[in-house]
Amino acid sequence: QVQLVESGGGLVQAGGSLRLSCAASGSTSSINAMGWYRQAPGKQRGLVAAISSSGRTNYADSVKGRFTISRDNANNTVFLQMNSLKPEDTAVYYCHADKSMGSVYYSDYDPLFGSWGQGTQVTVSS
Repeated sequence: QVQLVESGGGLVQAGGSLRLSCAASGSTSSINAMGWYRQAPGKQRGLVAAISSSGRTNYADSVKGRFTISRDNANNTVFLQMNSLKPEDTAVYYCHADKSMGSVYYSDYDPLFGSWGQGTQVTVSS
């Protein structure tokens, strides 16, 4: 079992920045991919960004050039630096950790397994 604890969400004006963090504990040796998903009201959950233990990254087209995912393998932590935020980035952001590498290769990957964090709200005002 892997437990994930997220932090760093909040309210920011358009054009601003936020940094999300997600710390994993438990059976962390089973983790290959870590990533962030988001779900806005009335919309399906979708991949934002993912990263493998070797540093391979994958981003949704809507965040390329604005968001950066990074990972500290020694501390089992993944980060999401979000710059130039837009109102359409408003959503609950969920951290995900998985043995599968699907999220690192496919932008439409919707995990069936793995572990999820509790979610953190990001609100971008116009």
